[in-house]
Amino acid sequence: MTASAPLPPQDAARAARRALPLLDLTDLSDACTAAAVEELCGKARASGVAAVCVWPRFVAESVRRLRGSGVRVAAVVNFPEGGEAVERTVAETRATLADGADEIDLVLPYRALMRGDAQSALAMVGAVRAACAGRLLKVILETGELEDPDLIAQASRLSLEAGADFIKTSTGKTAVSATLPAAEIMLDAIRARGGDRPAGLKVSGGLRRVEDAAAYLALADRMMGPDWVSPNTFRIGASALRAELVRAGETAR
Repeated sequence: MTASAPLPPQDAARAARRALPLLDLTDLSDACTAAAVEELCGKARASGVAAVCVWPRFVAESVRRLRGSGVRVAAVVNFPEGGEAVERTVAETRATLADGADEIDLVLPYRALMRGDAQSALAMVGAVRAACAGRLLKVILETGELEDPDLIAQASRLSLEAGADFIKTSTGKTAVSATLPAAEIMLDAIRARGGDRPAGLKVSGGLRRVEDAAAYLALADRMMGPDWVSPNTFRIGASALRAELVRAGETAR
């Protein structure tokens, strides 16, 4: 996304205070360690964010460290490749949920969709949805790789129809992550879906400034209404943003 103009301090403070409870603090680096997850959970507790998002092997420890905090634990599956091995991904999901995960972030088989095989993508989301039972399922579309607006729209609709609770822009592992145009397409799919079961949007990757968060919040307000955004409908996956949000939120107190 292109850089946004700096916000006046009071506006930045308002945006920061609004965005911080929507944050999913994440460490999905290849070199992530137990010590790094301990630090991540400490920051999550101190900041009052929505969730932490970790590799499956760190779920049990994260659950232990965050017990009683109100911070949820999410884990990634089929990550970051977005492969098509449904049985393996379902087994990974079940094991992760058994360790106590509250939420699953599943990478859509986006390459299958790009070659015209929507059925493989649909089968993956449907199978993981079933394995999740009542737990929250976020489906990562990898919009920077899909690139084409029609493909992003198709991926959004497909994921929602298969039972996704959230659709998420990106893994953060590709050259292009979240963008405002992709988020707009995804919000349009959420809005068009309607129905009794609400669905949400998670923007992830490349957000580092308060102005970045404010731009996505403004987009959601414009498209979905000023009362739509909450941790149940909107998340921001950007650990690098936490310190900036805390600093800006405290500046104008």
